[in-house]
Amino acid sequence: RERERERGSLKKEVKRKENMEATRMSLKTPTGVRLGLRPTVSRRANRVTAKVQARRASSAHARSSKVVANSASNKVVNAAVAAAPPQVTDEVIEKCINAIRFLSIDGVESANSGHPGLPMGCAPMAYVLWNEIMNHNPSNPKWINRDRFILSAGHGSMLVYSLLHLTGYNLPIEELSSFRQWGSKCAGHPENFVTEGVEVTTGPLGAGICNAVGFAMMEKHLAAKFNKPDCELVDNYTYCIMGDGCNMEGMSNEACSLAGHWGLGKLIAFYDDNSISIDGHTDISFTEDVSARYEALGWHTIHVKNGNTDVNAIRDAIAEAKAVTDKPTLIKVTTIIGYGSPNKADSHDVHGAALGGDEVAATRENLKWDYAPFEIPDEVYAAMKTASIDKGAAAEASWNDKLAEYSSKYPEEAAEFKSFYMNGEVPANWSDVLPTFTPEDAGVATRIHSQTMLNAVASAFPTFMGGSADLAPSNMTLMKAFGDFQKDTPAERNVRFGVREHGMGSIANGMALYGANIIPYCATFFIFTDYMRAAMRLAALSEVGTIFVMTHDSIGLGEDGPTHQPVEHLASFRCMPNIYTFRPADGNETAGAYKIAVESRNTPSIMVCSRQGLPNLEASSIDNVAKGAYTVYETNASPDVIVIGTGSEVAIALEGAKAVEAEGKSVRVISMPCWEIFDAQSDEYKESILPSSVTARVSIEAGSTFGWEKFVGAKGKSIGVDTFGASAPGPVLYEKFGITSEAVAAACKEVM
Repeated sequence: RERERERGSLKKEVKRKENMEATRMSLKTPTGVRLGLRPTVSRRANRVTAKVQARRASSAHARSSKVVANSASNKVVNAAVAAAPPQVTDEVIEKCINAIRFLSIDGVESANSGHPGLPMGCAPMAYVLWNEIMNHNPSNPKWINRDRFILSAGHGSMLVYSLLHLTGYNLPIEELSSFRQWGSKCAGHPENFVTEGVEVTTGPLGAGICNAVGFAMMEKHLAAKFNKPDCELVDNYTYCIMGDGCNMEGMSNEACSLAGHWGLGKLIAFYDDNSISIDGHTDISFTEDVSARYEALGWHTIHVKNGNTDVNAIRDAIAEAKAVTDKPTLIKVTTIIGYGSPNKADSHDVHGAALGGDEVAATRENLKWDYAPFEIPDEVYAAMKTASIDKGAAAEASWNDKLAEYSSKYPEEAAEFKSFYMNGEVPANWSDVLPTFTPEDAGVATRIHSQTMLNAVASAFPTFMGGSADLAPSNMTLMKAFGDFQKDTPAERNVRFGVREHGMGSIANGMALYGANIIPYCATFFIFTDYMRAAMRLAALSEVGTIFVMTHDSIGLGEDGPTHQPVEHLASFRCMPNIYTFRPADGNETAGAYKIAVESRNTPSIMVCSRQGLPNLEASSIDNVAKGAYTVYETNASPDVIVIGTGSEVAIALEGAKAVEAEGKSVRVISMPCWEIFDAQSDEYKESILPSSVTARVSIEAGSTFGWEKFVGAKGKSIGVDTFGASAPGPVLYEKFGITSEAVAAACKEVM
C-alpha cells in the first residue's frame, strides 16, 4: 500500500507539471511574457487573454489618432493621445518590465522582509508611466513642472525604488540591495525625507491618494493663477497607484469626493485590482463595485482588464484619461499579484513576505530572467536610464525657455512665481503685518486672534491657503480678501473641505508636499483631531509645515459637553515628535505662534485656541513665544513658588499667584505657550525660568495633567482635568472642575 501511494503521488506530480507547462505555453503572449502557473492564476488569466489580440489591433489605430471623449456636460473634449512609446522593441520592453519585477523581488529577498507581490503585478503599468508617459527629470527631482507620482499602496515600496534606480535617479543599486536596512535610502515604506524622487511618505493605506488630491489641487490652482492664453506655465499631472486597501480606508473616499467636486482633471489614479489582501481574497470583506463608486463621486472611470501583459491597453487608458479634462480619472487595472510566481501568484502568500529562495528560482525560470540578483542588462539601462535622463533634461530645458518667454511678457507675475513658488522666499520683516496688543485692548477668544493673524499672513504670503472642515464660522478661518477655491474658481484661496477631517489633513499635507512652497492650513474643533491624528502624524514624520488650527480647546467651550471637550489631546500631541503644539494665552502669543508656524516649513504646528474670551497680558509679546516659556509676572528674582499656566489658564494663574503674594510670599508666574520650543532652549535659559533651587511649583491647564511632572517636579502639584468633561456653561465647569484662582492659591500653599 505504501508503494502504491508513492506511485500515485508520483503520477500526480508528473501530471501537475505537464498541466503547468501546457498552461504556460498556452498563455504565452506576443511579447514573450509568461503568466504564473498556479491553476487559479491560469483561470483568471484565461478570462482576459482572448480579448488581448483584438484590443491590440484596435489600439494601434487609437494611438495614431486623436482621442475624443464626452465630459459630464456632454461637451466634446479633444486631446492628443499619450506620447507614442519610444523606439524600444517588444523584447526590450519585456526585459524592462521584468527588471522592475526582479529588482523588487531581489530587494525583498535580501531583506527577508517586504511585499514583492504588488511590484510584480504593477510592473507593466509602472513601466508605461515612468518610461513613456511621465514628464520628469531624474537629474532634478524638484523641477517644479514635473509630473508627480505617488505610490499610495506604500507597502509595495520596492516598485518605486526599482523605478527610481532604473530611470536614473540618485539611487545606486547598493541602496536597493540594502532594502529595509539601517541607513539605507530604501526604507520599508517610501519616505520623502530620505529618498530623492519619492514625493510623499506613504504606508498608512489611503493617505497617498489623499496627498495626490492635494497635488492635483495645487496644479489646478497655480495654472489658474499664472497660465496665460499664449503661455501655459503650469501643466503637470499627478499619477497615483493605489490598491484595495486604499479604497477600503474611508479617508480615500473623503478626498476623492472632493477631487470629483473640484474637477481635478490632471489627477489620474491607477487602482491595482488584484483582489488580494493580507487575510486572503478580498471577496471575504470587499465586494463593492469600486468603479461605480468613483463614477458617483464624479470621476471618469476606465477598466484595463489585463494589466499583466497588455501594455497597449494601459497606454490607451492613459490617453483616454488625459482626454477628459473636467474630472479626475480612475483606471482600474486588473492584475495578478505576484505575477510570474509559479506557486504563490494570486495569493496572500506573496503579500507581505519574501518569496523564498526556491520560489525566486522558479519565478526566474518561469519568466526567463537569466540574470543574477540585482543584475540589470545593458539594454534595459539604455531604454530606461539613459532615455529618461535625456528626455528629462530636454523637457526641463524646454520649460525653462517657456519661463523666460513668460518672464518677458508678464514680468510681475513671473517675479511672484519665482520668488514665492519656486524659491520659497520669506519677505523681509513680513511679521510686521502681525498686530500687537496691550491690556487696554479688549480681550477676545484666541480663535478670534487666530483669524486676525491668519488674514495678516495671507496679505504677506500669496502661498498661504487653506480652510476648515465645515466649521469656518466657528474656527474663524476665512480669509476675507479671497473667495472659495472651487471647480470654476480655482485661483481663489479659501478651501471648503466639508465634514472630512481625515481627508482634509492629508490633502493639506499634499498641498505642502506638491513642491511649490505652499503654506497650507486646515481647521476643525480640537476634539476632532481624533479623526485626523494620522494625517497630523504623517505631517510631522514627513517634515512638512502644515498648520492645524484647532479651536474649542477645553471644557471651557461649555454646553456641548464631553463629546466635544478635549481632555487628553494636549498631552497626546506633546508626545508626538517634530510638531509644535501652541496654546496661546492672548493676542500677542497668538501672533508669535503664527510667526513661528509660518516660518517652520519642516515642522507642522497646532494652534490650540479658546472659544472663550481672554485678557491681553502685560508682559506677553511675539518674541517671547519663540522661547516656549517666559515670565509674565514675578515679585522678585527669588520666588518662593512658581506657577505655570498655558492658554486660558495663564490669567487664572496670575490671579491665584497674586493672592499668595498678598500674604507676603514671592511668586513667579510662567506662561508656557509651547513645550517643544521651551525644551529646545539652552540649559541656562531653562534654569533662569525654572531654577532647580525652587521646588515649590504649580501648573494649571484645563486638560490632562499627564506630563506636567516634567516641569513641576516630584514636590510640585498639577491642577487639571483628568476625567471627561460635562455639559454646562464654561464658567460653571471651571468652578466644578477646580480650574480656579482659589485652587491655584491653595496649591501654592500646599507645596511651599
